[in-house]
Amino acid sequence: MALIGAVALIVIGPEKLPRVARTVGTLLGKAQRYVADVKAEVNRSMDLDELRKMKDTVETAARDVEQSVQTAAIDFEKDWADTTAGLSTSTPAWEPAPPSYKHPGKNWRLKRGATPQWYKARSGVRTKALSGAARVARYRPKPLN
Repeated sequence: MALIGAVALIVIGPEKLPRVARTVGTLLGKAQRYVADVKAEVNRSMDLDELRKMKDTVETAARDVEQSVQTAAIDFEKDWADTTAGLSTSTPAWEPAPPSYKHPGKNWRLKRGATPQWYKARSGVRTKALSGAARVARYRPKPLN
């Protein structure tokens, strides 16, 4: 470095040497930044390629799992059909038929509401709903005088 500095001092001269040194320094800084940017871009592209490869492997694994589930479902359905093929869907003679649905009728609300009030009060059935404010007012302790 000293030899290069001495040759530059002799060739360029002492008046222009500081300005040339500053220019060379800025050019070297720009070159280093450019090299760093290129390295970062190459690293990003390598990372992107690795991510693409990883994405492809995950997608192929997902496809394989989906195909295996589909084949298992098809096999299960086939086995189920083979197993249930011999079974009869009608009810056996020894088993009673399930009761058919009977509609409760039109006036079921009237029949339900026909319970006398004295019976509801004795058995503790709530006949009216209280709002929150009414409940607080009703059950608030009485103030002591």
